[in-house]
Amino acid sequence: MRQREPFASLVLYHLFKWAVVSPVSHLCFGLKIYGADHVPRKGGVVVVSNHASDFDPPILSNCVGRPVAFMAKEELFRVPVLSQAIRLYGAYPVKRGTSDRQALKYALEFLENGWAVGIFLQGTRTADGKITDPKLGAALISAKFQAPLLPVCLWGSHQILPKGAKFPKLRPVTVRIGKIIDPPASTDRPSLHAKTAECTAIINQMHELGR
Repeated sequence: MRQREPFASLVLYHLFKWAVVSPVSHLCFGLKIYGADHVPRKGGVVVVSNHASDFDPPILSNCVGRPVAFMAKEELFRVPVLSQAIRLYGAYPVKRGTSDRQALKYALEFLENGWAVGIFLQGTRTADGKITDPKLGAALISAKFQAPLLPVCLWGSHQILPKGAKFPKLRPVTVRIGKIIDPPASTDRPSLHAKTAECTAIINQMHELGR
């Protein structure tokens, strides 16, 4: 079992973070980060968060200070050069409208190789960033690998590109990172539901803190 991501992925992550994501996030969105010291520096961890914007994956990965593997639509992996780049950056393909079994397999492989795996708890964007209908996928992945969960809240990102807008807006964004949560003791549904509810409550509580 690896304790860190591949060297090439770490290099690409830090290049993109310091050259693009971090400067843009701070200059354009006045990014504030709380709880960065809660992030484990190595080893597999399941990062769970709310989701309100297409900007969330790079902002979240930037704030936790290490590469985060996210699922991405399968079509992106058919584009030459882009496919290799996003794979190095941690993206893995998911075919929309089909079973999540392959996505689960990819996620477990990334955890085995020392990555942080990012899961949006509701599985899709919500209008205001609050989680109202959490899914069990993150808890299941955590239970199967016995990887800890790291709750993260993104506040304000829903205002960057609201429905109907053609261009991003300069809006304040705050990211709060909670304390590590132990994985579910088993993969039975009551355990998964309980751990999912715990993560949801923590993320929504952080969201209520606002800016």
